[in-house]
Amino acid sequence: MTNDPADQTQTGPKLFGTLGGVFTPTLLTILGVIMYLRLPWTVGNAGLLGGIMVILLANGITAATGLSLSSIATNTRLGAGGPYAIISRSLGFEIGGSIGVPLYLSQAFAVAMYIFGFREGWLWIFPHHPALLVDLGVFALVLTIAYLSADLAFRIQYVVMAVILASLVLVLGNVDVWRSGASPTLWGSFPGSPETGFAGTDFWGVFAVFFPAVTGILAGANMSGELKNPRRSIPLGTLAAIGLSLVIYVVLAFWVVRAGSPSELTTNYTIMLDKSLWGPGVLAGLLGATFSSGLTSLVGAPRILAALARDKILPRSAWLARTQNGEPRNAMLFTGGVVLVGLLMRDLNLIAPLITMFFLITYMVINVVLLAEESLGLMSFRPTLRLPRLVPLLGATGCLFAMFIVNATFSLFAVGVVAGIYLWIVWQGTIPRAGTVRSGIFVAFAEWAAGNVIELDMSARRAWKPSLLMPVEDPATIRGEFSLLVDICGPEGTLKFLGLATRDTVTDLAPRFQRLCTSFQKNGVMATSSIVDTAGFIPGTVTGLQALGSAFFRPNILLLNFPRDPTRREELGEVIREASRLEVGVLLIAMHEKAGLGMAKVVNIWIAPRDNTTSMADYLRGNNLNLTLLMAIRLAKAWHAELNLITVVPGQEDVAGAQAHIEELRDLCRIENDATTRVMIGEFSTCVRQAPQSDMDIMGFRRGPDLDFVQEMVVATRSSCMFAADSGLESALA
Repeated sequence: MTNDPADQTQTGPKLFGTLGGVFTPTLLTILGVIMYLRLPWTVGNAGLLGGIMVILLANGITAATGLSLSSIATNTRLGAGGPYAIISRSLGFEIGGSIGVPLYLSQAFAVAMYIFGFREGWLWIFPHHPALLVDLGVFALVLTIAYLSADLAFRIQYVVMAVILASLVLVLGNVDVWRSGASPTLWGSFPGSPETGFAGTDFWGVFAVFFPAVTGILAGANMSGELKNPRRSIPLGTLAAIGLSLVIYVVLAFWVVRAGSPSELTTNYTIMLDKSLWGPGVLAGLLGATFSSGLTSLVGAPRILAALARDKILPRSAWLARTQNGEPRNAMLFTGGVVLVGLLMRDLNLIAPLITMFFLITYMVINVVLLAEESLGLMSFRPTLRLPRLVPLLGATGCLFAMFIVNATFSLFAVGVVAGIYLWIVWQGTIPRAGTVRSGIFVAFAEWAAGNVIELDMSARRAWKPSLLMPVEDPATIRGEFSLLVDICGPEGTLKFLGLATRDTVTDLAPRFQRLCTSFQKNGVMATSSIVDTAGFIPGTVTGLQALGSAFFRPNILLLNFPRDPTRREELGEVIREASRLEVGVLLIAMHEKAGLGMAKVVNIWIAPRDNTTSMADYLRGNNLNLTLLMAIRLAKAWHAELNLITVVPGQEDVAGAQAHIEELRDLCRIENDATTRVMIGEFSTCVRQAPQSDMDIMGFRRGPDLDFVQEMVVATRSSCMFAADSGLESALA
């Protein structure tokens, strides 16, 4: 037992069942102001058949989403946050947050819209009451109820449900309307009927007005963290509410078509009140519907906000995530402030379509989540309510279609807002990434791509990119070459470390290599590692080369460090020869002991003279210049460095031919125009010492792995050097 007052206030929330937690709030949100004031207008424009088509199409889109939501809910116990929890746990917190933030704002501003609707009904009864005071009074009442507890809000909703059902009885119970019939054929005389090509407001215009009536299907799912059994309650309550509301809308459409002429239906928005058994009772239902919808949204929105805060997506997350007696009171107060801003705007017509867009984007992504999880074939996806893939596909397509039918401009703006929030969340860099199926999506896509690519020529030279394998005994030795490796590999290349361990060091090396790979990944280079327990450098490296040679993403370059210890240089020769046999290129980096990478501003590439009888392709291949040129170009680009192309000829008479050769090489290899061509005369060993000082000299291996020559070049150039041996699979001409 604790006496800490903070602990005493953090009791769990009251849990709700299907009826109170899902069915009632969902149904009351769907049966809103559009049912009372715009359903007659819908039928008046589209006719009975056209009106039912609108109702069925709109409900079909939300029903597909409701089914997708239900299937996902039966697969796992959802945490708090409803749709945000579904999306973030499946597609990642960045995508979940980019959808969750605008969804929260939509829920909050929707409260203001519902209060405006309530005010319009109130002013029909009391036309002299100040509109602002009515708005603020209703807002204060709704906020007080929601702040005290969701339980109190849902208890009040039972009363509202009774009032709405009574109002429907008053509407449908008018026998005189059923007897009269405004049209002998029920639909043929309406200007917007299918038979007349919807001569009134066009079909999609009518659809755009009616569709927001059915967008309240997440009202129950928003309470996912406070349901006794969300796996049962969300599917049962949501689908039951969608089904019952569809029946009510269709029955009302048949009543409306008999209630008045087309002109009456399209001009008299209160015809349902006027033709009911008792107008004040129907008005009470209208007031109850708007009040209930506002209350439901104000209960749900803070729970989405608190879920976002618990995942540390928002500023001041710790304060927003705090609860008291299970109620997100801080999030509720913040949401109250957002609603108050909306009320003080006095007219939300400008952003009302945007609110609908955010709901539709959320619905679309829910369908995409189910489609992705069904397509991956993951063992973890075992819902008790299985759906054919056609259902989420139709749901996602329908939502996208509805967005651009309702308002194409706001649709594009809403997508832009979501993308902007996504980029902002990614930029924060503090979002958790574990526990999602997004990695499964990437793996499945990679497997699909691998299955298709494996039938093709995987040695396509135009698709070549560096995939480096680097044997390393101690990760600490990489620190001095870190930036060089990033520049060689980035942005599209990959780097795999082959950790050469002994039985004593194998346990210690794994976490060190993992940290090293993470550092490279933070710098935009995909880096992985494997540890082998070997008896030495040669068997470990050769074993790694042979084993990875059959891998799908096999390395195409073996990256080696030139050892300062002369006794270890013989090992390199054997490893380089094995790499050549396996058609793996070799890069040997010989770092200058004092200069290092210098200022990383000048790169010299040494080009051997060319016999005029040799083709350019054969010349490059025979002198190991394909990989040499590719590495020089990459490094010069990464460093924004001066690139010098240098060749050495024995006499003055050879200069013109050498210059022509280099110009041809520059043209065919597409080397930047600002690179400098230098033709030097004399002995190679002498010219190397007279060449412009560089920070990296790059050249192809001569006569195989002549390691004494490597040491001589480091001394002669007074810089670090890189030596390349082609694999035969790369081409500087591609």
